[in-house]
Amino acid sequence: MASCPSAEGRLIVTDSDTVFSERVMEGKPLTPKYTYITTKEDVNSTHGTSITASLEPESFKPNLNEPSDLLEAEQIEKLAKHLPPRTIGYHWNLTFSTSKNGMSIKTLYRTMQDQESPMLMVIKDSDGQMFGALASQPFKVSEGFYGTGETFLFTFYPEFEVYKWTGDNLFFIKGDMDSLAFGGGSGEFGLWLDGDLYHGRSNSCKTFGNPMLSMKEDFFVQDIEIWSFE
Repeated sequence: MASCPSAEGRLIVTDSDTVFSERVMEGKPLTPKYTYITTKEDVNSTHGTSITASLEPESFKPNLNEPSDLLEAEQIEKLAKHLPPRTIGYHWNLTFSTSKNGMSIKTLYRTMQDQESPMLMVIKDSDGQMFGALASQPFKVSEGFYGTGETFLFTFYPEFEVYKWTGDNLFFIKGDMDSLAFGGGSGEFGLWLDGDLYHGRSNSCKTFGNPMLSMKEDFFVQDIEIWSFE
């Protein structure tokens, strides 16, 4: 496989869609060299759409290193169809869960130290609703926002919806020792968690064009799972 940066600094992969699809259906992992989404055009590219449309349903049945306490098989398949192409073919590994690691944002950051892949955060609140975010890179303490246009928000309430980057701003992910937030604009976060991973809030935000993800603006966390792809 040959690849080179474009004049705009984006990675161009010269493998054809056919080769890409064959690797997926053969169960071969795709290296992170394949796709890095950096612009809104990348998110909505026909290339990405054609890959999803051409894959067999079995391609979206990932292998988990252990069962999820939150997600049913059907929900896992729905989420898998929206993950970045560079995660396809890799196992889902449970990197953090509040049931095993406790309700601590410090512990969450500590589990991220040796990670490199995108992170899928699934939240179940005290109302029994599930929602969350796909982060383009591991969570960390940051002075400002970080991440790329691969990042998105999702909810299963009242039905499954995914909210991709609108291109309006670059407020993807922001973390400190007191909170973790996704999306922004007009003073509102799309999804926000406090340092105890117990209290959260969801609002509409310009980054993802999402409505409120939870049943109520302010919610209490029951469980969190964070999955990496290795």
